[in-house]
Amino acid sequence: MKLNKFWLLSAFLVFVLVLAACGNGGDTGDEGAEEDTGTEEETTEENGTEEDGAEETTDDGGEAEGETPDFLTLLTGGTSGTYYPLGGEMASNISDETGIQTDALSSNASADNIIDLQNGEAELGMVQTDTIAQAVDGVGAFEGDPVDNVMALGALYPETVQIVTTVDSGIETIEDLEGMSVSVGAPGSGTFYNAEQILEIHGLTMDDIDAQNLDFGESTGGIQDGNIDAAIITGGTPTGAVEELSATVDVKILPVEQDKIEELMAEYPFYTEDMVESGTYGIEEDVTTVAVGAMIAVTDSLSEDVVYDITAAIYENAESMAHARAADITVDTALDGIGIDVHPGAQRYFDEQGVESE
Repeated sequence: MKLNKFWLLSAFLVFVLVLAACGNGGDTGDEGAEEDTGTEEETTEENGTEEDGAEETTDDGGEAEGETPDFLTLLTGGTSGTYYPLGGEMASNISDETGIQTDALSSNASADNIIDLQNGEAELGMVQTDTIAQAVDGVGAFEGDPVDNVMALGALYPETVQIVTTVDSGIETIEDLEGMSVSVGAPGSGTFYNAEQILEIHGLTMDDIDAQNLDFGESTGGIQDGNIDAAIITGGTPTGAVEELSATVDVKILPVEQDKIEELMAEYPFYTEDMVESGTYGIEEDVTTVAVGAMIAVTDSLSEDVVYDITAAIYENAESMAHARAADITVDTALDGIGIDVHPGAQRYFDEQGVESE
């Protein structure tokens, strides 16, 4: 009997211990799960704080102050124009002075450069002042689609509108271009819109000519080969492609007469009077024409400090550049003709230099 009671008691105790063990195991698991959940919540909160912080660094459209990108892209123009060689020299100076690897890329120039800046494909771009003004205002080629994330870094040099043909072409005036095969610039370029405006002032439209959408090199090559009669080229003089043409044929630059210059400037105030000087391309007399400005545009995603350093690199090292147009790049004229907002980083640099807009 005692033995049976002993075994019954032992079995009862074992049963109780098993129940206790199972109960404690479940509590431990639940507590562990709660601790894991708590950790996840804490992690989420920490991540949320970091994300909030990241948003704070980009609320103003720029990177955190002092943050430096690893690479920058400077969009230029066709390889036969002025933008490309000059942009290459500027990119080299930016790389050397800021420590940020900056690459200059060829492109279809102004309008396409602005679109690429807007879409985040690049950070810097060489553009015409008239084209960027139209983009920001949402008019002209940008009708109904204004660009709101691109700003000015600074002005560079005047871009001369050159109506190029040959001495033997028989073309004497812009009106003579009617019915002729004329290059009006690559699609998306500022040159194209200048061509439209020049023709308009002279009573012509694109329908009155055999318009060819060629870049500068293709344009002068077409003139040389006799495939086209003339080309409208907007670029800093001397423009490389026209120089190359002048080495093989006698170049003629058609004048924009004074009354048409005044009419054009009244209709489109971003134009200024200009001249292709005698000796350029071998021409014997000065030729009156008009010009727009070339400038650097910058995306507003770059921080104030980075743009400040880029601005200093460009304007303090212009004398080191070999291109003839580099002589026009001065801090004193860096705000001339700028019709859009200047990036705060560039503005801070110009303020320190005592530069005021015209």
